[in-house]
Amino acid sequence: MGPTTRPRIYRYFAAAMVAAALVATPAWAKSAAKKAASTWQPPIAASIIVDGTTGELLYSDNPDAQSYPASLTKMLTLYMTFEALQAKKLTLNTRLPVSKAAAAQAPSKLYLEPGESITVEDAILALTTKSANDAAVVLAETLGDTETSFAQVMTRKAAKLGMTRTVYRNASGLPNKGQVTTARDQVILAQALYRDFPDRYHYFSQQTFDFKGQQIASHNRLLGRYEGADGLKTGFIRDSGFNLAASAERDGRRIFGVVLGGSSSYARDVQMMHLLDKGFDTQPTLTVASRLNPRASMVARPQ
Repeated sequence: MGPTTRPRIYRYFAAAMVAAALVATPAWAKSAAKKAASTWQPPIAASIIVDGTTGELLYSDNPDAQSYPASLTKMLTLYMTFEALQAKKLTLNTRLPVSKAAAAQAPSKLYLEPGESITVEDAILALTTKSANDAAVVLAETLGDTETSFAQVMTRKAAKLGMTRTVYRNASGLPNKGQVTTARDQVILAQALYRDFPDRYHYFSQQTFDFKGQQIASHNRLLGRYEGADGLKTGFIRDSGFNLAASAERDGRRIFGVVLGGSSSYARDVQMMHLLDKGFDTQPTLTVASRLNPRASMVARPQ
């Protein structure tokens, strides 16, 4: 199932862009532009915030509309990496080989070379900060032999976590029409990362990453700028718009949020900060019994 219907204003914008491109353009390019305009649809807009203690849904807008996860995909790649560490199949110092396929990934990337290796911890940090696609494939090939087979396992894992409208086709989030998710599913994943791997969650708050003498800054601009922010992951491809999964904690209370389809990274960040503020300003209403079993009241079911 593909993404749902987009707002009409985006179609007007796309048409204007195509019209401009057709001026003084070769015939073959005009044909390509027309074809692209007929198939491309602007990103959907969706958002959700959840109380991190109770799992209570505090606010949502279009939370079950399917869109593309982009680099939010790497959150599940990391979830499965953390599982392998927990099972002692890997250590943080295990060196992972870089294949030709991994090195050939499109940016953002570390520009790893075929035949070299990278430690598990550096690969983790490469995903949480730079959102490196080559490092994501290195992890996928280590854990699943091939990226394709790993993506199949990712989809099954997502279903077990309660992500009922998510399908993975790769480990990085690079464009693939079959790789879809929802804001609701991504906030379930965000909660699962914190719940299942509290000892690894600090990687998502890392603001810089030193690799081969170069200091790499995190793409998540909420870190250090929004009070209590400690995660989680940014994402962008043309068809998804600007995505963000975020978490923040204040006075012992944690809020998780997801924004999909932002018109710019700035607009996405501002929206997320507004939503987190809204979450902290909203008092939870669930009972003590619900707090003791937050998964029973999580947002997997439609609201």
